[in-house]
Amino acid sequence: MIDGVLVQWGERLFYPGNRIVKVAPQPRLNILLRRQAAVIRRRIEATVTRRGPQVMVKVTGGGRGMGAIAAHFRYISKNGQLAFEDDRGVVRQDKEALHDLAEQWRLGGSLIEETSPRREAFNLMLSMPRGTNAQIVLMAAREFAQIELKDHFYVMVLHKHQENPHVHLSVRAESMSGRRLNPRKADLHRWRETFAERLRGYGIEAEATRQATRGEVRRYEHLWQRKAREEGRLHNAPEPMKSGDAYQRSRMGALRAWAHIVAALTASDQPRDRELAERITSFIRGSTFAREHGRKWEREVPAHVRGRDVEPVISREMPGPEFNR
Repeated sequence: MIDGVLVQWGERLFYPGNRIVKVAPQPRLNILLRRQAAVIRRRIEATVTRRGPQVMVKVTGGGRGMGAIAAHFRYISKNGQLAFEDDRGVVRQDKEALHDLAEQWRLGGSLIEETSPRREAFNLMLSMPRGTNAQIVLMAAREFAQIELKDHFYVMVLHKHQENPHVHLSVRAESMSGRRLNPRKADLHRWRETFAERLRGYGIEAEATRQATRGEVRRYEHLWQRKAREEGRLHNAPEPMKSGDAYQRSRMGALRAWAHIVAALTASDQPRDRELAERITSFIRGSTFAREHGRKWEREVPAHVRGRDVEPVISREMPGPEFNR
């Protein structure tokens, strides 16, 4: 039963694209469910106990035409002073090579005019907190691009001269087969998961937990906003905290999922499960959103002190076959 709760509600916390857990006819020992639950337990431990460093993958802008794309190439490479690597793995470092790269993009597929009414490239930034090995960040970014951006022209540059190591990655919107990149929120979350997985493959602890799952409310600046602020050109500073109906729904949905998980773990006969429930409760109570919306949090969590409420919650909410007990 506890594994079933972890999979059902953990999917909503950590893998929001999978809203429904489809349960196939299961073997007597329910091995698949146990494996899924083990993954969710690891994600919970990393989030609430080890507080694993969170990766960042965000779209910082995009070029509407070759003029803007070439300008971004010059910006991320410091006008050719920093080494840049393309999708073939070729590493170069000079102005002439930068010009050759721009011409390759201009003519490599549909012609990209100097100015265009549509976005012809997307600019991404992949980063980790200060102290992370910069070369490993670069290697993980390379593997990320090979997985998520295959069949596209892309170029990446490592920046390690600032507080945290990060990779600027520009990708041509049109693929070599003519399909256009159109990243949405679900794609960005998958990209974060892929980048974190690649980092963990090199022994770097990295997580890609959503802000809603962590109860965070911070709004991050766009790259253009940061640059404008540094140059004194930002007239209207963005709000530092998120707000709105969608924001409220996502946070309250996460609290509800945590509440079901806490209730199930509290009802367990295993001391380890009950201890994890206490750590989750402490983690959520300390989150920014829960501190600001304490009364709503209390209304979502009554089950964590009443083990007898766990089973009705599962049978009422869980579609499909019952989980093995």
